Amino acid sequence: MSELKLESVKKIIEGAEKEAADIGVQMVISVVDAGGNLLATHRMDDAWIASLDVAQNKAWTSVALKMPTSNLEEAASPNNELYGLNTTNQGRIVVFGGGIPLEKDGKVVGAVGVSGGAVAQDVQVAEAAVKVFEDDK
Repeated sequence: MSELKLESVKKIIEGAEKEAADIGVQMVISVVDAGGNLLATHRMDDAWIASLDVAQNKAWTSVALKMPTSNLEEAASPNNELYGLNTTNQGRIVVFGGGIPLEKDGKVVGAVGVSGGAVAQDVQVAEAAVKVFEDDK
């Protein structure tokens, strides 16, 4: 059974959507549980359709590797030790920012993935989602 309840997931998405609206970017926000199972995806009006898969895969990557996806950027670039990582796991691994784990009592219980803006904007919105989760514990 998921440690993330739907009520909490809705708050996480609301917080992310508010941040996205504040910066004027239409985003897709996805939340997965500790097993990488999709709990919810929210596509803001006029957000890119392509962002649906990207947001879900950012959340999945973050929970699967128990780290923010931004941690992979440098190591997965050409001539570095994890170059090509994004081709594993049926191409689900995302190696740029926007996916962040959700932790409770030092344990990863899920993750949020955000897509639709520049990478820095995706990270900003994902961080807002994490803050909502941490404040709601």
